[in-house]
Amino acid sequence: MAKADPYRLSGPARPEPASRPPARGEVIRALLWTVLVIGVAANMAASLSGVPTALHLACGLVTALAAAALGVRALRGRGRR
Repeated sequence: MAKADPYRLSGPARPEPASRPPARGEVIRALLWTVLVIGVAANMAASLSGVPTALHLACGLVTALAAAALGVRALRGRGRR
């Protein structure tokens, strides 16, 4: 007589849940983080390479705007959780 293995984890097969697309806010947050990282890297490269000041300031401005947008989104979303 065959006994059921008490350590076997298999059970009834369940269908995989349908994956849903990411929410719009998640996509925007990921894009803002990407812009922030690229802006920091570009600002660092501009600082080390001696490019004109206008390009250096533009990289810093993009970085500051991305950081500010992430901060605003974090503060606005704090009450929703």
